Amino acid sequence: MTKFVYNFHEGDKSMKDLLGGKGANLAEMTRLGLPVPPGFTITTEACRTYLAHGEVPEELATEVTGALRAVEDELGRRLGDPENPLLVSVRSGAKFSMPGMMETVLNVGLNDKSVEGLARKSGDERFAWDSYRRLIQMFGKTVLDIDGDLFSDALDEMKAKLGVKGDLELTAENLKELVVVFKQIVLEATGRDFPQDPREQLDMGVEAVFRSWNTERAHIYRRRERIPHDLGTAVNICTMVFGNMGDESGTGVCFTRDPSSGDSGVYGDYLMNAQGEDVVAGIRNTLPLSALETHNKAVYDELRGIMRTLETHYKDLCDIEFTIEQGKLWMLQTRVGKRTAAAAFRVASQLIDEKLITKNEALERVTGEQLTQLMFPQFDTDANRELLTRAMAASPGAAVGKIAFDNATAISMSEAGEPVILVRRETNPEDLAGMVVAEGILTARGGKTSHAAVVARGMGKTCVCGAEELEIDMSARSLSVNGKVFKEGDEISLDGTTGEVFEGRVEVVDSPVTTYLVEGLEAGLKAAADDEDMADLVRSVDRMLKHADKVRRLRVRTNADTPEDTERALGYGAEGIGLCRTEHMFLGERRALIERVILAEHGSQERQEAMDALIPLQKNDFKQMLEIMDDKPMTVRLIDPPLHEFLPDLTELEVKVAVAEAKGETGPQLEADKTMLTAVRRMHESNPMLGLRGVRLGLSMPGLFALQIRALVEAAAELKEAGKNPLPEVMVPLVGSIRELQIVREEAEHIIAEVEDAHGLKLDIPIGCMIELPRAALTAEDLAHEADFFSFGTNDLTQTGWGFSRDDVEGSFFGLYMDEGVFGVSPFESIDKHGVGLLVEMGVEKARSTKPDIKLGVCGEHGGDPESVHFFHKTGLSYVSCSPFRVPVARLEAGRAAVMEG
Repeated sequence: MTKFVYNFHEGDKSMKDLLGGKGANLAEMTRLGLPVPPGFTITTEACRTYLAHGEVPEELATEVTGALRAVEDELGRRLGDPENPLLVSVRSGAKFSMPGMMETVLNVGLNDKSVEGLARKSGDERFAWDSYRRLIQMFGKTVLDIDGDLFSDALDEMKAKLGVKGDLELTAENLKELVVVFKQIVLEATGRDFPQDPREQLDMGVEAVFRSWNTERAHIYRRRERIPHDLGTAVNICTMVFGNMGDESGTGVCFTRDPSSGDSGVYGDYLMNAQGEDVVAGIRNTLPLSALETHNKAVYDELRGIMRTLETHYKDLCDIEFTIEQGKLWMLQTRVGKRTAAAAFRVASQLIDEKLITKNEALERVTGEQLTQLMFPQFDTDANRELLTRAMAASPGAAVGKIAFDNATAISMSEAGEPVILVRRETNPEDLAGMVVAEGILTARGGKTSHAAVVARGMGKTCVCGAEELEIDMSARSLSVNGKVFKEGDEISLDGTTGEVFEGRVEVVDSPVTTYLVEGLEAGLKAAADDEDMADLVRSVDRMLKHADKVRRLRVRTNADTPEDTERALGYGAEGIGLCRTEHMFLGERRALIERVILAEHGSQERQEAMDALIPLQKNDFKQMLEIMDDKPMTVRLIDPPLHEFLPDLTELEVKVAVAEAKGETGPQLEADKTMLTAVRRMHESNPMLGLRGVRLGLSMPGLFALQIRALVEAAAELKEAGKNPLPEVMVPLVGSIRELQIVREEAEHIIAEVEDAHGLKLDIPIGCMIELPRAALTAEDLAHEADFFSFGTNDLTQTGWGFSRDDVEGSFFGLYMDEGVFGVSPFESIDKHGVGLLVEMGVEKARSTKPDIKLGVCGEHGGDPESVHFFHKTGLSYVSCSPFRVPVARLEAGRAAVMEG
């Protein structure tokens, strides 16, 4: 039989697939002998069974009973007992952290009788009734799906009536009255009384957590974080310990290092006389963890010791939740903490220096996505800036955008192409959709452990929290700061590194990390000269990248079409060019020449003259790029796009001619337009991306490929005569048949021989092809007889494998496909491993069956996607090629792939 329930004593941190992250770590802390309240975990398998069948498996109830009785026996209390009640929390806990995305219910087991017993046992009537009102409020919202505003509005009304501001000012009698109001809300909203049976509360709470796996916000979060939708969540049933039992009780969240900067020290927030949701919800502004030393030094010292124990055990920055119950410390959760990109690199480097981890382990702790975030611009310190306020620097970065006060406005602004700053009193999980589209988040309440801060750090969003000077008027859709009023749609700027908020738009400049990547370590450190934390970050990035370069097997090239792109990519560390798209060299002023080549008669003098004019132009392009990439390979793809991309638009040309004729115009321009229209109509294709393009165009238009090959070979010969070491490679696009490749190869070898004879030197120029058609991948063992190398064009391979036209489908039904779970991520963004990826694997295997040492690369933009890089490493490719900006990301991920494989 499947086992659905595990006591905390039965698990460990390796069981995240089954127990979820929270359950596995509670079990691990129990094993370490830390003060964890007794409890048990319902597995992710139980959740998956529930989601598959729409009901809780029958055997789960009996297992829960057994585990619950074991906890009751250990503590000598019974769930809901009217004299000495055991209360429990019901918390979600998926394999991957999803902060705030799923449900939690606290104080389960309280009812009209047990609340009296809790009051007597604790000696604090106010605490007992405060706990009861919290249960009804949380249970009503999360389990019974009642609008949460009904409860919060009733609470606000009572405080207003009594003339008090804080919850703590409500007396026991006030809270008793509030419980009556809350119970009436439940009755009116559901048609039934608030459940008094503690076991019914528990079972309903468990089912609510299961259901919350499929809430809209959970789906949005998983799509963004690329978390599979079929994992399910575990449910953790844990004995309640109370932080709201008076001034010697409290609750908090802390980190073993600063999750924003990576600095070592005392980081966290806490509140006395509060429960956990008060800290993360940002309802009350918290106290810094360091203040706990003054309030209760014994508890503070114990907590600091546990923090050190956990960091040493996990060998990483840990995120810890704790509660103090009347002076007794309890650990409620730990996990490897979410952190900013800057913190990730600095902590990894620190842990190497502290000899807690190896360089290989450190490389696993940082990601290409984090490196990308560090390459984003930051505010120019020399720019004119008008400071509005300074608050908690919760998640770094520079964000400029228009104020939006709610999800709907943020989304509509974003869809209109406007950058957005989401401004809220405090965020909650329902705000996720707005946070996803926003450039940055600004809140009036909360600290570094508030919902806004934790989620923003996880998403790499700039965030400033706890800006108490903000006054938000939702009815007027306005924001006032120190007397200045801003309307929705006005621009502000956030500096998540300093916590500063500026009026209007502040100019941005390259980050020191980008300066380092382009110009080297000394330049990067100079750019960060006034900021030691930033200088330390630059050194940490340099350390990780150098180690990645040392251990990686995959080489990293770039996709570049101009000398400028080539220079930039070389600065970023590119080891060659994996794709030079020659069609880009035929645009602008040269378009008229390529039009003449296309429209002139075969073999005509007009066509030959146009080709002769193009050869020196393209030779000069190649020469500049080869000289920059001296001693590094440069793969040149012969012209690939369909004819229509080099000719006037058919519809526009028809309209132009029709209007001219209707006006009775005559003359040479009209005759030229009519001649062009006849040619464009003759060459028009219904589906040009699957028509006359690539090798088909080269074969059907003699001389087109030849002029490109001649230009490239002559450029290489002239550079070689000048003492350079050019390494050009000729790549034939859209090959599907070995005979196509043979014809082009014969022509290329003839041209190479002619140029060698003319210059009296020997050139070694490999000739290969792109694999961008399924047939090419499936017949790679044949193509390998004629190819010196292959490069997988995964953009087109995705189009032809799926039958998608990228330009058409991304803006039409892809959004629906993402929402419906057909895609977790666009197959053009990250390689479709099970479909297109299988074609790549088959192509590699078949090619190497013919030529074991054949060089194999990838030149689609997948070459810079972190997840795809790992796939290409595993598949055995020789190199990846990507846009210049993504070269450092590919270098880092190629190194990570190598160490994670071992």
